[in-house]
Amino acid sequence: MLRLPLPVAKIVLPLAVVVGVFVVVGASARTRVMRRPPADAGRITTDADSVVAKVDRLFAKNWADANITPANPADDLTVLRRLSQSLHGTVPSLEEIRVFEADLQPHRMERWVERLLADRRFSDYFARRLARVYVGADEGQFVVFRRDRFWAWLGEQLQNNRHYDEIVSEMIADRGLWTGVPEVNFITAAVNDGSVDVDKLAGRTVRAFLGQRIDCAQCHDHFFADWKQGQFKGLAACFSKVSISPVGVEDNRKEKYTVQDRKTLEDKEVLAEVPFHSEWMPAEGTERQRLAAWLTHPDNRRFERAIVNRVWGLMFGKPWIEPVDDLPNPNEAGRQHDDLLDVLGGDFREHNCDLKRLIANIAATHAFRLSSDHPESESPERSTIIDNTWAAFPLTRLRPEQVIGAMLQATSLKTIDQNSHWASRTFRFFQELNFVKEYGDLGDDELADHSGTIPQALLRMNGEFAKDRSEGTPFSAPGRIAGMSPTADRCLDLCFLVCLTRHPTAEEQAQMLPQLEDVRGDARKNAIEDIFWTLYNSAEFCWGH
Repeated sequence: MLRLPLPVAKIVLPLAVVVGVFVVVGASARTRVMRRPPADAGRITTDADSVVAKVDRLFAKNWADANITPANPADDLTVLRRLSQSLHGTVPSLEEIRVFEADLQPHRMERWVERLLADRRFSDYFARRLARVYVGADEGQFVVFRRDRFWAWLGEQLQNNRHYDEIVSEMIADRGLWTGVPEVNFITAAVNDGSVDVDKLAGRTVRAFLGQRIDCAQCHDHFFADWKQGQFKGLAACFSKVSISPVGVEDNRKEKYTVQDRKTLEDKEVLAEVPFHSEWMPAEGTERQRLAAWLTHPDNRRFERAIVNRVWGLMFGKPWIEPVDDLPNPNEAGRQHDDLLDVLGGDFREHNCDLKRLIANIAATHAFRLSSDHPESESPERSTIIDNTWAAFPLTRLRPEQVIGAMLQATSLKTIDQNSHWASRTFRFFQELNFVKEYGDLGDDELADHSGTIPQALLRMNGEFAKDRSEGTPFSAPGRIAGMSPTADRCLDLCFLVCLTRHPTAEEQAQMLPQLEDVRGDARKNAIEDIFWTLYNSAEFCWGH
């Protein structure tokens, strides 16, 4: 981990002295402007059906052209588990499952999407997923980078459903102290040895918000794409006037950005420029404010297509176009009716960059609610067609946070959320950190295809995490199920609901019920512990489907 050159002990007192200054300056240093009122909290609207219908027609045409019949719809409990994993990073609790099963009113799934999006677990979990893209997964520069403050800020924006373009603009252009104005941690995440790495900021900005890799042109013209080195340097110059001071992130208008000419070996000044459509960049404002305006400009379709592709990836386990940060250029003729990113992106723009609406639209599509089990998947040739046309919901490996999140929730019959006891929430937080560290952090490239490893399998099988989570105590799910289930089949049904969000099949009952029949007390508790351990280590538990 990189640290500032002064020892921590020498900087603590000076920082304490200027805390009072930070409090006063923090408010005046902010440049945030609320351009529009917060997005409507309601996601289910009549016009939402039109964009979902367009997406469904697009898939229907693709399936017909490929001569493939889509998989059957998944049952509602499977879709509920799928939504909980993608939006909360865990599985639904038995408490939630019972409420869901008791809800017999029409449009149940749409209302539950609303409920999941309104839950604080959504904003907390999605903030962490998106933060990896915006500030990376590294620890960052000591003192000037506060990941926890950035997480909290981003979660608050998502909870309040701030317009996505405004969130991005604040990350790019705001100034102030990284503790009082947490969005500036997007800038300070690129601080290296006390200096802002403008090249890193330029590359990350385009990858995160436009879904493209211009950083390949940092040292030379891109070999395959249109990006030129001069374009990259012009973009980097947009961040060149950023400075880190006792009052936080500032813009020093007198600062000049120079690079060495490879031919003359002399330094030459580079002005702030954008790589395409310079007419979208306003003439007024700081370089970063102008960049933010260009980046989020209504005609910059790369912006909307990038977030649609990434959200699609977070919900399905893989993006519509891979890699998620190397999208092709959009069609200059305008949005295409047969392009998924254009269809969803157009609706996203028309509704003021409403992120929750985008998620609700994706969750309502036919493709999202398909089963993962396709009758033709055993044929290699047909399996490829199924994958390429999304004719079945993709089987994808869960992220480490989702695996431990599911284990921790399955330990409790009641929902572990923001209303839980602080001790339960603190325990979950640190257990998740420890598990991810041992299981293997996927970093900021988490939507890339990663295969499982033997150490990961051994950690689930032999590690303390699975052992502790399956222990039958008076307060744990295994222990409570052992004491509350009147029959063996009822007991087994609860185990499957808690761990896999489904009822056991007839074959599974035939295999496991004998372990629970005619046993009571510790013998039943031990049998349930074995069942929990088995389910934790099943492929079904560790994969999205």
